[in-house]
Formats: sequence, structure tokens, C-alpha cells
Amino acid sequence: MRRRSTVAAIDIGSTKVAVVVGDIGETGETRILGVGVAPAAGLSRGVIDNIQSAREAIAIAVEKAEQACGMRILSAVVGISGSHISSQNNRGIVAIPDRTRPISTDDRARVLEAAGQIAIPTNRQVIHVVPRAYWVEGTDPVSDPVGMYGSRLDAEVHIVSGAVSAIQNLTKCVEGAGVQVDDIILESLASAESVLTEQEKQQGVALVDIGGSTTSIAVFDEGAVAHTACLPIAGSHLTADLARVLRCPWESAETTKCTVGAAYADPTMANETVEVQVFGTQSTKHVPLHHICDILHARVDEILEMVGLEIKRIGYLDRIAAGLVLTGGTALLRGLPQVAEDRLQLPARLGHPHGYTGLSDLIGTPAFATSIGLVRYALANRERPGETITAAYENRSRSLLDRILDIGRSLIPQ
Repeated sequence: MRRRSTVAAIDIGSTKVAVVVGDIGETGETRILGVGVAPAAGLSRGVIDNIQSAREAIAIAVEKAEQACGMRILSAVVGISGSHISSQNNRGIVAIPDRTRPISTDDRARVLEAAGQIAIPTNRQVIHVVPRAYWVEGTDPVSDPVGMYGSRLDAEVHIVSGAVSAIQNLTKCVEGAGVQVDDIILESLASAESVLTEQEKQQGVALVDIGGSTTSIAVFDEGAVAHTACLPIAGSHLTADLARVLRCPWESAETTKCTVGAAYADPTMANETVEVQVFGTQSTKHVPLHHICDILHARVDEILEMVGLEIKRIGYLDRIAAGLVLTGGTALLRGLPQVAEDRLQLPARLGHPHGYTGLSDLIGTPAFATSIGLVRYALANRERPGETITAAYENRSRSLLDRILDIGRSLIPQ
């Protein structure tokens, strides 16, 4: 990158790999400078299952983004999701030795370090430690304790962890495409950065990012993230249902879903039919539109039920006044917000990315919410105190050590 304020973000999905380059404009807004998109390969249910295919897809998307922005992409932040992701909240306490001086940034760092100390298996790795709230002397929570006075400082944090193998495979794929990994960022937190408003976060909201193979959830309450989860069901399951029931090729089912599909069957569809390419002696056949929508509705209903159960499990179903914000490529399915409102009895809206300038005609859809959110999250994290993102640095140290060892081995006579 030519400018220090410029960041690149890589969103590796099950249907596409998107590379977005952005920086901070003169008025503080996020400017999108270039985008590169390539068909996804080598990913299943949010994790890498074919490193070579994934690496090639990433390299193609990176090259397109470099051509679009006119810069060389040497490093990037990378989004991560998958059913291996888990989260929990934890609290830490530290003493302030000198009550005559105000709480400092070092004190804040100490309490976050204390709150982030949890026991996890050796095959898992912490990705984020996100501050939720601070308490000075056990009083009402504050957003930032620096400058206040007290002898005790408490903090609650949201800790996100993932499987070491999944993180390493993701990092190796990106590095294999010639790009250094700066940070690993949970995709649901990135999507929230681009589609949620501060009012929604304050009053309680659940971001539901329905992608190709996974559905990511991020619940916010009182302005802070309260819970994150990833469900192994999403848009590809809708396509698979159509392909099986209609006995048609996958590409035909995907086209039918995206062009005429809806999350529910409307009475006005009673006499409408759709020509679908199918297997067999007849290359095409006419299928009632309401039949297609009934198939899609069954799977949509299951996804929403699983989302509702996850939010209910953590006790937030009655606390999210702002309801659901649906984003991701599958959220574009016609009628999905209405079905979500009826199914979960919560307000629901479609989440379009906002807070950025440039290329809005190309990427201003829910399908690019994560990509834009990764850029905004990375840029905001430079100014957001206290948050730590650890996975990328640990893996970067390992990869550097591996390279040094490889060089050393090459110098030893065999």
C-alpha cells in the first residue's frame, strides 16, 4: 500500500472471494478505493477444505483489486467465520494503587488483560477480546474509565475464539496468495460495523448475516456486543433443496432462487410458472412458482427457528427492541424480512452497508456488508482503544519462524 492509512480486507466466502481496499477520507468517512471479486473455491461451511483452490481464488481477487485501486496489496485483514467459532463473556478486576492519580490507559490495559485470561483447550485460539463495559468502584458502568478516580477497576469483555487449525489454514491460504495477514476479524462483528446504527446497538439488536454456507449472529445490547455465534446452515441449503426436489442442476437451482425465488408463497403466484432447466430427456420443464417458494420457505423457516433458539438460549429474545437486521447475500431473497417478523415476532429489516463513499453502485448491497465492514472495522480499530486482536499476530510469528527454519535447513548439507 502506498498510504499508511489505507487498508485491504479479504472476505473469503463460500460463493465469492471479495477484496476491498479503503482509507479514511478528509471528513473522516471510509472511502472505498477498489474492489476485486472472484468465484469462491476450497471453502466449506466457513472453513478451508482445499488450500490450493482457495489460494488461487484469493490470488485472482487480490489481482483484480490491485488493478482497480492502482496499488500493490502487501497485507490485509481477513474475515473468519464457521461453526468452530465460539464466544463467552468474562469479567476482570484490578486494584488502583494510588487513589490520588486518575486511572490511566495502562490501568485500562491491565484490567482488560485480567478479564481476557480464560482457560481454553490447546486446539483453540483467542481471536478477539472486546471490551463491553467498565466499572469504577463498582458504580454504574462507564464506556471509558481513563481520567476517573477510584481504587478498583472492573471490566467485562466479550471473548471470541476459534479452532487453531482453521485459523492456520486461513492464514496459510492468504499468505500463499502473496498477502501478509495483519489481523483476523470475526465476520459478524465486521458486518455489524457496516449495517447497524448506534441507536440499534444501544436498544438491543441481533445482526443475522446469512451467507452461502453459514449464518453468523451478533447480538448487541446497551451499545456493546453481548453474544456471537455461527450456525452451519445458510443459502447453499436453499439451493440444494431446490436442486433435489426439482431434480435440476445446481446452477439452474441457484439461478431460479436468485431471479424468481421468494421466502414465502404469495396467493398471486397461483397461476405463475417458471421454466427450469432439469435433468433427463427434457432439458426444461415448467414449475409452479408457488411450489418453488414453498420449498424455499421451509428452509428459511428452519434457519429463522435456529436463529431464534440461539438468541433465546442466551436470554436476549425479549431484550432486543430493535429486532433483527438481516444481511449477507441470502438476505436478498424476496420477502425474507417479512417472514422473519412473522416467525420470531420481532422487528426486522434488510441491512445495507452504510458509512462509506465510492463504488456504491457496485458494492452497496447486503452481499458486501462483511467486505465493507472489514475495512471499516480495521480503520476504526486504529482509533478504538483497548481492543485486542491476537490470532493474526500469533500466526504471523509462527509463519516467520517457519520461514527462518526453512532457510536454516536449506543451508545444512544433506
